[in-house]
Amino acid sequence: MIMKKIILAVSAGILVLALGFVLGARLIGGEDNWICDGNQWVRHGQPSAPAPTTGCGAETKEPIPQNETMLDSPQPNEAMASPYKVTGSMPGSWYFEATALVKLLDANGKGLGSAPAQAKGGWMTDKMVPFEATLQFDVPTTPTGILILQADNPSGLPENDKQERYTVQFLPTVKVFFNNDKFDPNLMDCSKVYPVNRSIKPTLAVARAALEELFKGPTADERKLGYLTNIINSGVKIQKLTIVGGVAKVDFSAELERAVGGSCKTTAIRSQITETLKQFPTVNSVVISIDGRTEDILQP
Repeated sequence: MIMKKIILAVSAGILVLALGFVLGARLIGGEDNWICDGNQWVRHGQPSAPAPTTGCGAETKEPIPQNETMLDSPQPNEAMASPYKVTGSMPGSWYFEATALVKLLDANGKGLGSAPAQAKGGWMTDKMVPFEATLQFDVPTTPTGILILQADNPSGLPENDKQERYTVQFLPTVKVFFNNDKFDPNLMDCSKVYPVNRSIKPTLAVARAALEELFKGPTADERKLGYLTNIINSGVKIQKLTIVGGVAKVDFSAELERAVGGSCKTTAIRSQITETLKQFPTVNSVVISIDGRTEDILQP
């Protein structure tokens, strides 16, 4: 009888301990409560209180948008010409001292230019930060190119060398021909002219556009490379231009030959105009006239 009482007492004690363990586990484990799971509050049991409003676990970083462009301009069908303001947004981690990098290549991978991308806001963040970059670049010889947005990576570590690439379009280009006293010292042959590339607005009248670029003369950078023009009079007008049967006939206003003397100068003027027009496959020869006259023009 005594043994039976002892067994019952032990069993009751074990039951009490088990019940206490279960209740403790419910309290400690948060059953009927909100628990933090994967940095999110998750309902556990039937909690009477609403979900906590504070965060839980480690702070999460905002991911870089996937399959979204970082580039605002240029737009997909927009043609670029130098100088061009590139805008967009890059992750804050791509900047160093508030700058990243913009590069431009032609379709053959030739570098055309680069510029710092300046952050337009606080950059010490993992969020996207707007930028601007004024990109000056050489005149391309391909209709398309590659624009690269690149992280500034002072560490040199490969894992920090991040970039995004975008295919871009360029304005059409033409060649204009000038003399050059570095390629031809002392201009020993006045008929020798050399091409430079110029960007033009899209037009069907590309031959006229090329002549208009020719009349602008060499740029400051081109002059540093030795290019010079013998078409020195301002206000020269293209009065008529036709291309028929491989022959380009172009009529200019009188400004073309006003106060122009010397056989070298007149030879150079003819060569500049002729070669600029003969770059086009539809032109085999050129006839120059002034106010309708082809005889006795551009005389030494």
